[in-house]
Amino acid sequence: MIGSLNGLVAAVGEESALIEVGGVGYVVQASGRTLGRLNVGANARLYIETHVREDAIKLFGFDSEEERAWFAHLQTIPGVGAKVALGILDAMPPTVLIDAIALQDKAAFARANGVGPKLAARLAQELAAKQGPKGFISLGAHATPARANGATPIVNGARAEAVSALVNLGIDQSSAARAVASAAKQFDTDAPAPELIRAALKEVSR
Repeated sequence: MIGSLNGLVAAVGEESALIEVGGVGYVVQASGRTLGRLNVGANARLYIETHVREDAIKLFGFDSEEERAWFAHLQTIPGVGAKVALGILDAMPPTVLIDAIALQDKAAFARANGVGPKLAARLAQELAAKQGPKGFISLGAHATPARANGATPIVNGARAEAVSALVNLGIDQSSAARAVASAAKQFDTDAPAPELIRAALKEVSR
């Protein structure tokens, strides 16, 4: 099982890139956002999800281990294969995806290539009812771990502090996550926890 590739970018196409490592070229499929960050002739590190089929072995590459874990997690939803999962992550990086799940934002999912209204509704509903990605490999400060309990993973920092504060006030975890995600959209930049908490409480009271 290949967990990551660190090598020279030999070529970049519309759906894949060729990464040379130790004289061996690996064809890696990736989202348009990831491919757009690769420069031919430069070194790159991609975190890899390996799919083994009877007729092929496919490598899917991601900028972060968090994104790789979400790619695998999205495919636990019926109707979501590798291509659709890449499309979702292309439209919504993990931080945006987490907010969409917390808010059960069907419209956000529908903006991804290959996601129609019915699948968007299923994604919003079923992901909100699930725990976060499993098999997540912690990479220290570069990782955003999923919560051990509860349905929706929350990013570290001010948002996590705000959700914890709301839960301590007796608000259930799911409602707290939705309120904080909705409150965060009111700020142009990352807001400190006290401001997020005040805004989230207003969301809860509506």
